[in-house]
Amino acid sequence: MENRVQLKKNVNRNYVFILLQNIDLTRGIWMLYLASKGMSLTQLGLLETIFHITSFTMEVPTGAVADIFGRKISRILGRTFSLISVILLLVSNSFILFAISFIFTALSYNLESGAGDALIYDSLKEIGEEESYMKLNGNKEVFFQLASIISFLVGGYLATKSYDIAFILTIIIGAITILQSFTFKEPSIGKIKEKKDNIFISQLKGSITVIKNRPKIAFLIVFTEFISTFGTCIFFYLQNYLKADGYNEAKIGFIYAISSVAVALVATQVHKIERKIKERGILLITPLLTAVSIWGIALSKYHYIFFILLMVTQGTLYVAMGDYINKMIPSENRATILSFSSMVFSFFMITIFPLIGYIGDTYSLSTAFRYLGVLGIAIALVNSYILIVKTNKVKLKKQNI
Repeated sequence: MENRVQLKKNVNRNYVFILLQNIDLTRGIWMLYLASKGMSLTQLGLLETIFHITSFTMEVPTGAVADIFGRKISRILGRTFSLISVILLLVSNSFILFAISFIFTALSYNLESGAGDALIYDSLKEIGEEESYMKLNGNKEVFFQLASIISFLVGGYLATKSYDIAFILTIIIGAITILQSFTFKEPSIGKIKEKKDNIFISQLKGSITVIKNRPKIAFLIVFTEFISTFGTCIFFYLQNYLKADGYNEAKIGFIYAISSVAVALVATQVHKIERKIKERGILLITPLLTAVSIWGIALSKYHYIFFILLMVTQGTLYVAMGDYINKMIPSENRATILSFSSMVFSFFMITIFPLIGYIGDTYSLSTAFRYLGVLGIAIALVNSYILIVKTNKVKLKKQNI
């Protein structure tokens, strides 16, 4: 009984963790901070590429760490590496040291990406409440967005006074988050109990087998992470785009905070939206809305409205797809496969993010966003064609039967 109570408490503990973890006062200003340190858009793109190369190569090994040694251990290590990365970013003044900071950031991201969701899903599964995951994931998104609102408003305001204050406060909050991460109860299911030779390779092979046997997992992962790449590119480069358009850090923070309020309001309703439009509706609508939003940002003077629409679309996709994917993954492979999902995201970011920076330096960010919009439309059309053709084939097969 006590074990069940502690596992159930993991949900509320996770809300606190998500809030603390994401009160990062540098999140809406780090591109501007590095630009103030002399970094060009191309160099910013390269730094983010270094982050994602590290993430790409280390995602599955760090996911295996969570499956083998425990999600709680992985989470604690992740927060420790995150703290180191922020300290390095504050004290550094060269591209090389910034790059080292980004490597630590990537490792912290890796250690959390598969572990956090796996810890909560398996806690729910152990007490027989995994069906509530989509709703709880929507609630978690509210805490994430609440932290984002605080980060963007406070971070944006502080940046108009001193970037250093924003970084120092983030370091203090990061230290508190490490302490809070010790409060979680490790679920007994999912963790690998036997320590075998070459266990990392064994865990990787097992996860690949799961994906091969269930190709839909691979499709949903690739689909989700590709669409997420578009939103992430806009999210980061828009800071510099708005700054060049005459907005100061406080106004930029306000726009980002409003987007977080909108996402938080929608996130709690995703499970209801999904019941009405189903999985196929989510898969059809999110790429189309993403493409429309990017073009709106590139062409309209009301770019902030389209940015908010883009963030709401991304939030809806995250909540819904997280539920779909988790339902198809065995507990013992969960953290590794979720880390593989992040690895796919890193691959797309390595390809697209630095290219946006280069085009932005060579021409303009508006031009770069238009290229991204063209790619977004192409993906949306191909995706729509595939889904419609597949649906028609299924209908014909049922009619023949």
